[in-house]
Amino acid sequence: MWQTLRAELHPHGLEVVTVALDTGGAEAARRWIDAAHPEHPALIDQAHQLDALLGIVNVPSGVWIDERGMIVRPPEPAFPQRPAFQNVDPDNPALIERYRDNPRGLEVVREVLKLRIEPEAYVAALRDWVANGAASRYALAPDEVVRRSRPRPPEVAEAAASFELGQHVYRLGDQAGAVGWFRRAHRLQPDNWTYKRQAWSFADPRQGPTELYEGDWLSDVRASGAENYYPPLDL
Repeated sequence: MWQTLRAELHPHGLEVVTVALDTGGAEAARRWIDAAHPEHPALIDQAHQLDALLGIVNVPSGVWIDERGMIVRPPEPAFPQRPAFQNVDPDNPALIERYRDNPRGLEVVREVLKLRIEPEAYVAALRDWVANGAASRYALAPDEVVRRSRPRPPEVAEAAASFELGQHVYRLGDQAGAVGWFRRAHRLQPDNWTYKRQAWSFADPRQGPTELYEGDWLSDVRASGAENYYPPLDL
């Protein structure tokens, strides 16, 4: 999806850099990157450094960086277009039949359809910034960037350290030993969905209930409210 928008805006000075947050590294992310055929840099953050350095807690998130290397918009939900699944009727008989033997899968689909996604507003703002640069009303002043950035209290820093230790232990092959560190990261920063989803996917690619973790994607989204999964854009 980013490739189409990049093709439009790159001649006007925008470069898109996509980063996959995946402890699994190249093998876990390659098929998605290859399917997109990107002409822009497509990176893999195996250590989840963007989480810790920029305050990213969910994907997709976008960060705007100007030609001086200054952040002019901190992380916020970033969809380059409305995903096809947003046009699905949750009560469509064909959809219900498709998930006849997987009722939980149907519940997940229906919950996904409730997520707040604002690609039209986001892309309009991005186009304005590309056209007008620092004069764009969507390019924030440094003090506003700081105000909108997520705070980093001690428990958030400790969560990042715990998650990194969990990844390290996991990469050493001790999957059972990694669980405690992942659980600690979840407890210290419960609103960090990238930490949750990474650990859940190790236990179950579908991110369903397991005995290893207190939550799972569907249960946690329902608990917090699907409308809160992505915060509203502050444009």
